Amino acid sequence: MKNKYAYFILILVVAACNQSKLPAIAPDVITQNTLNDTDDPAIWINPEDTSKSIVFGTDKETNGAIYAFDLDGKIIEDKTIRNIQRPNNVDVEYGFQLNDSTTVDVLVFTEREKQQIRLFSVPDMKPLDGGGFPVFEDESAYDQKLPMGIGLYKSPMDSLIYAIVGRKAGPSENYLYQYKFTADSTGVQSNLVRKFGKFSGQKEIEAIAVDDESGFVYYSDEGICIRKYYAEPSKGNEEISCFGAEHFLEDIEGIAIATYPNGEGYIIVSNQQQGEFNIFSRKENEFLKAVNLSTQETDGCEVVTVPLNGTFKNGLFVAMNDEKNFYFYDLGKLMEK
Repeated sequence: MKNKYAYFILILVVAACNQSKLPAIAPDVITQNTLNDTDDPAIWINPEDTSKSIVFGTDKETNGAIYAFDLDGKIIEDKTIRNIQRPNNVDVEYGFQLNDSTTVDVLVFTEREKQQIRLFSVPDMKPLDGGGFPVFEDESAYDQKLPMGIGLYKSPMDSLIYAIVGRKAGPSENYLYQYKFTADSTGVQSNLVRKFGKFSGQKEIEAIAVDDESGFVYYSDEGICIRKYYAEPSKGNEEISCFGAEHFLEDIEGIAIATYPNGEGYIIVSNQQQGEFNIFSRKENEFLKAVNLSTQETDGCEVVTVPLNGTFKNGLFVAMNDEKNFYFYDLGKLMEK
């Protein structure tokens, strides 16, 4: 009797974690486990050998880390950044102008308990931030100073790189802060250039994704909609759209942007409690379909459309899974009818 009861409870737990009735798509790779609590991935494409690209993933706790994984899901220890105080979200960008003759690819993540963001070069994993850049310095309430989501934007106008940062709580207007990275002989600086973005006040804003080519930033106002703004500061702070609400069961979470030529592509968003991902068109932001990738309680996700190796011939989609790991998929699996 006890065994039957335990089995029944197990079924209820599994159902609560993934309520999708769609056919489950199995991952191609499941990573090794992290120590604490996975949250958000980022993908760095190796320009010399795409098969040696790296997937970074946050492990969200006081003794947290930014884990580095190879495309087989194995931890790359010498690329992993440890002893980070609750890293939340992570992103990468290419070609930061470090000096007149040097550009580097960069990785940025939020370090919530230190109320700062971190900036490292990739793939050598050297800190460029002197220990961290403080954020939300003009706020007084503690929970409004705690960074969570982050997305990087490289302006096609001047090639400057910006970090757009969200937090645990905040006002109904100007919830996001945008910082510009610059470098000179004294090092790298981070300077606040604008505040923007509506917030419903219902839950929080964690997932932030930027479409560099189209110049848009998308973020999840978790209980309301996917909000869309211009990423370029000079284009103003008016909201462009607030879409997708009717396609989510409860929390709207991670956002990944699959880019193709001529503005084609997809916005892929985690429908967390439903156990699915909703796919919208990149151009019109119209709902196309949902897929069940067999993950549980997915927060962050990321995608690249470049072929990487024999497993990921159509690109790579990475989703956080609530078992201290990440799932890797060939992007073509998400697009199959």
